[in-house]
Amino acid sequence: MTGRPVIREPGEGERRWFYGGGTHTWKVTTDDTDGAFYLFEDEMVQGKSTPWHCHPDTDELGYLLEGEVEVNIDGEVRHLRAGGTWMTPRGVSHAFTVRSPTARILAFQVPGTSQAFYWGASEPAGEDGDGPVDFERIGAAAAATGATNILGPPPFG
Repeated sequence: MTGRPVIREPGEGERRWFYGGGTHTWKVTTDDTDGAFYLFEDEMVQGKSTPWHCHPDTDELGYLLEGEVEVNIDGEVRHLRAGGTWMTPRGVSHAFTVRSPTARILAFQVPGTSQAFYWGASEPAGEDGDGPVDFERIGAAAAATGATNILGPPPFG
């Protein structure tokens, strides 16, 4: 099988609260693409930061729909506004932090092998989308799946 067609309206897709902060709305899953890739929208608030990490087996693309973020890829730091894009090849260290009151990102990873990490590090979102930030569960999901290597705290001041 090579996947199936997917059409989703704004707001459609499974919503999951990510334990690192933010609500993911899954637009295309690995079930849809036969494991080739996945795509989710990430809604976040100011101060949300990822730890310094890498994905050993996936390439990652972020497209900023709205808001402002600071991105650090392998030591290169850039401040991006809506319409900004970053791509992190597999194995390259990176992190980002939200600098505006809110931000929305489209996150795309290929191949889709790390979707299990995001499912293990999240739960179905409630009505308001908020839930507990729990970095222990992020670390546990990373260790269990091998999809993300956490290398240290966020590299932002």
